[in-house]
Amino acid sequence: MHHEIRLKRLRFRAWHRGTREADLMIGGFFDAHHASWSAAELDWFEALLEEQDVDIMGWAIGSIPCPPQWESAMMQAMRALNYVQVPE
Repeated sequence: MHHEIRLKRLRFRAWHRGTREADLMIGGFFDAHHASWSAAELDWFEALLEEQDVDIMGWAIGSIPCPPQWESAMMQAMRALNYVQVPE
């Protein structure tokens, strides 16, 4: 798949999770970081999007333990939460 098309699909999936909170966390993470991701990091994110939102959010905020397959520098960046901008 062409890189730009893949990014558009990932952005859509990241921002259309089903809840506003998940959209802000997962979509905001994508928007803030995707430009610097390698192909392997894009693969990681694409696979992460297959997980349940409640799990992704729990791993990111630390309310539930993160499975080893998701524990990475990418998850550490997601945990920073400095990319979430809540609209007023």
